[in-house]
Amino acid sequence: MKKFLICLALGLGLLTGGGAALAQPASAPAAAPAAAEAPAAAASPAAAAEAAATPTPNKGDTAFMTVATVLVILMTIPGLALFYGGLVRSKNMLSVLMQVFVISSLIYVLWVVYGYSVAFTSGSPFIGGLDKLFLKGITPDSVAATFSKGVVIPELTFVAFQATFAAITCALIVGAFAERIKFSAVLLFVVLWFTFSYLPIAHMVWYWDGPDAITDAASLEKVTAGAGWLWAKGALDFAGGTVVHINAGVAGLVGAYVVGKRIGYGKESMTPHSLTLTMVGASLLWVGWFGFNAGSNLEANGVAALAFVNTLVATAAATLAWIAGEALLKGKASMLGAASGAVAGLVAITPACGFVGPLGAIVIGLLSGLICLWGVGGLKRLLGADDSLDVFGVHGVGGIVGALLTGVFASPSLGGTGICNYVTNKCGDAADFPGIAAQVWIQAQAVLTTVVWTAVVAFVAYKIVDLVIGLRVTEEEEREGLDISSHGETAYHR
Repeated sequence: MKKFLICLALGLGLLTGGGAALAQPASAPAAAPAAAEAPAAAASPAAAAEAAATPTPNKGDTAFMTVATVLVILMTIPGLALFYGGLVRSKNMLSVLMQVFVISSLIYVLWVVYGYSVAFTSGSPFIGGLDKLFLKGITPDSVAATFSKGVVIPELTFVAFQATFAAITCALIVGAFAERIKFSAVLLFVVLWFTFSYLPIAHMVWYWDGPDAITDAASLEKVTAGAGWLWAKGALDFAGGTVVHINAGVAGLVGAYVVGKRIGYGKESMTPHSLTLTMVGASLLWVGWFGFNAGSNLEANGVAALAFVNTLVATAAATLAWIAGEALLKGKASMLGAASGAVAGLVAITPACGFVGPLGAIVIGLLSGLICLWGVGGLKRLLGADDSLDVFGVHGVGGIVGALLTGVFASPSLGGTGICNYVTNKCGDAADFPGIAAQVWIQAQAVLTTVVWTAVVAFVAYKIVDLVIGLRVTEEEEREGLDISSHGETAYHR
């Protein structure tokens, strides 16, 4: 643990020593401080007009985003923690809860230190800059753009909302190597992977200057040139199919290979110790996911309502599809299957929720339920990895399915919302949609980029951690259980 703390301190020192997606640097407080002491009547008509034209946050949008942010925190702690905790053996329950809880705490701090700046400021097409280290220059009056011209939210609200996305993405990974990894190794890996995988992918997919920067073809070209690489290609990812789920799913699969299989895997019973807690966790995930998906619209309007409805029906459809497939294959539908199907549907609808119609959402849900059922069964056997809690089978596979199907069902001809043309300031015009085949190819490029990027970064990060402090606990500690061996406590007293 001492070595980990030294490495963490050195890493932070290097990062802070150097030097909006939607955040607009030009958006300053409406009133200049120097004018505050002058009587209101003394303001010139020109100044008054300029102040009136400067967008200010709507209290309803701000309240909506605050609630959405709280819901995403609920998804992580306690939602994801309990979902994962119920799936492991009782001797490892607290270790999983601890990993999710502390990873969230760690990422919230790193997000403010350098994460937000690296992800959501201009730099290159692949990574942002260090202009907003420690949120430098961001005040309660700073604003961030949404997806509508002239509509903004407080930038601090956007910072907090995106921090919750970063935290849950990093926490998702631990399910792949649960029950056999050192606690210090988890934390050091998360710092490396967050810095070199999550932040670049978030920048590539979500960073641009916002709609107010686009007024004509020339300004659109300028915004595109300064945007993230995949955003500039036209990749659609409403709430994180690539950034969150494929990113975490692939990193988890790599971890399952590098860390190795649990002792007794395939020979001893490793059934979940509490499906009751898993069901509670899955339910909290579903509730919190409404903030995740609807909140990604950044405004309380009809598109947020669409994302909400799509999240509702896609999840329900995936649950039904999973248990139906289970009943056909095994003769019985299980609670674990229902919970897993719900999560699969939530994952798959994430990139699509603001771009597709409800019918498209139901189809995405049905397909993701069946394909992810295969992902945790047939595909898992083919891969031969001990992905303890099926992070890749659900999040990786579900994210890929959702990202590709977004390209299909976003088409206005299939009830989707199409794309927004900010030069004409119209959304959903069929003439602006590139076509299903073309959009699916763009989506495939985003999927492939994410898979390759995160796989390489994760492999290197695991190897660095293994060299510095080692990845696995000893065989004796693993058999005893990580609750006692890593944390000196137990989840249950008998």
